[in-house]
Amino acid sequence: MKKIITAAEAVALIKDGDTVVTEGFVGCAHPEALTNAIEENFVAEGFPRDLTLVYAAGQGDGADKGNNHFGYEGLVKRVIGGHWNLVPKLGKLAMENKIEAYNIPQGIICHLFRDIAAKKPGTITTAGLGTFVDPRIEGGKLNSKTTEDIIDVMTIDGEEYLRYRPFPVNVALIRGTYADEKGNVTLQKEVSKLAAGALARAAKACDGIVIVQVENVVKYGSLDPRLVEIPGICVDYVVVSTPDRHMQTFGEQYNPSYCGEAKFPSALSAPMKFDERKIICRRCAMELKPNTVINLGIGMAEGVAKIANEEGFSDKLTLTVESGPVGGVPQSGLSFGASMNPEAILDQSAQFDFYLGGGIDYAFLGLAQCDQYGNINVSKFNGKVAGCGGFIEITQNAKQVCYCGTFTAGGLKIEIKDGKLEILNEGRVKKFVPSVEQISFSGKHALSVNQKVLYVTERAVFELVDKGLLLTEIAPGIDLERDILGQMDFAPIVSKHLKLMDLSIFTPELMGLAKNF
Repeated sequence: MKKIITAAEAVALIKDGDTVVTEGFVGCAHPEALTNAIEENFVAEGFPRDLTLVYAAGQGDGADKGNNHFGYEGLVKRVIGGHWNLVPKLGKLAMENKIEAYNIPQGIICHLFRDIAAKKPGTITTAGLGTFVDPRIEGGKLNSKTTEDIIDVMTIDGEEYLRYRPFPVNVALIRGTYADEKGNVTLQKEVSKLAAGALARAAKACDGIVIVQVENVVKYGSLDPRLVEIPGICVDYVVVSTPDRHMQTFGEQYNPSYCGEAKFPSALSAPMKFDERKIICRRCAMELKPNTVINLGIGMAEGVAKIANEEGFSDKLTLTVESGPVGGVPQSGLSFGASMNPEAILDQSAQFDFYLGGGIDYAFLGLAQCDQYGNINVSKFNGKVAGCGGFIEITQNAKQVCYCGTFTAGGLKIEIKDGKLEILNEGRVKKFVPSVEQISFSGKHALSVNQKVLYVTERAVFELVDKGLLLTEIAPGIDLERDILGQMDFAPIVSKHLKLMDLSIFTPELMGLAKNF
């Protein structure tokens, strides 16, 4: 059988109605040449049609790359994705009710690939209980066109679990670095192994086909067998890509420090601007302790690592990324998913095993919308789907979670003067609402497992307690009634021992946090 084929020949192998699974994390390890060829063929020839697309992490650039290539009515009929914000073309189809659309946790989809490969009856886990993926709430369905249940509630030994149902895998589209003439594939230049092996094995278990995009084909026997992540027995076809469709990330052609080929000196970043973000991240950093394992969400939470670097204790922490890197410096933007100088790179399924097993000491994530029960929404706003990604598994199982964000959004302006905080212009959007639009994090579930949860803003700190949100700290210069209670759409519990946030947070000098390490 001819194993090395062109991208156009690969597309011709996909049948109408197939279930296609794609690999990638933003742009990391995404088979861009293959997904681009699918789009070109559909636009020119009108096929393949009515595909079911399944992917774990968000795979796109927020515009045209990645799984945005599938964003045509008729090309896909159903999409099951872990994160939607980077694939607005698919999100538009979902919100216009033109496709069946599901959002289920990123790590669970990775584990589903692994369980499908072993022909297990799905993935059984507590991840997602009490959130929008719980079938008693929304079941992960994103629109009214989506009616089939793909998640069940089960009781085992008196404990509740969710079962995420398996599905057939007809075609797996994967990316590697090199393939030999028999189809053995290495991934040594990728930022992570992600779930490549599981995707390939799942397709083979379903009598499907595996197509791998690579940088080059080498002679059989020349590959180090210890580097082969996908053996040739699991690969049907190999497509050699051009460099422009085979970037290491969507932000960089190739950075050897991301895959361990080289070690780069960690650049000493400039101090953070002394603004509301720095205030929030400083307060979050006060929670940290030596020799702990951390996951940082993208956006606001990234500043926690910058504070640790400024204060001189970043080497006492281990930062992880859900794509697989352990240690090093996590990257952001279109290179999110990579870490500079990682200590280890796990496959994505193993990383989520660690997360689900409670391996994270602290998780710092964005505070987009919060309600009176401590629920958090990061996945759906004003009818627009963003998706949960790995948020659910991370937040439900970390020993402590800190949600960090400004108190209001949309035009907030502050001033820090003489160690006090003043609100110059209040944000138009209130983040603290009676009920969140979608439950991405369940306060009720957190309380049931005795998880410590903090909500940190520039002017106030709340803690989750049995009766709701307890206001424990207030910034110097802030008026309780006007600046806090008056900007919330529900009444929190105000601590009898309400105290000022640490005054060192509001001065430009270093806080001296390194003394705690």
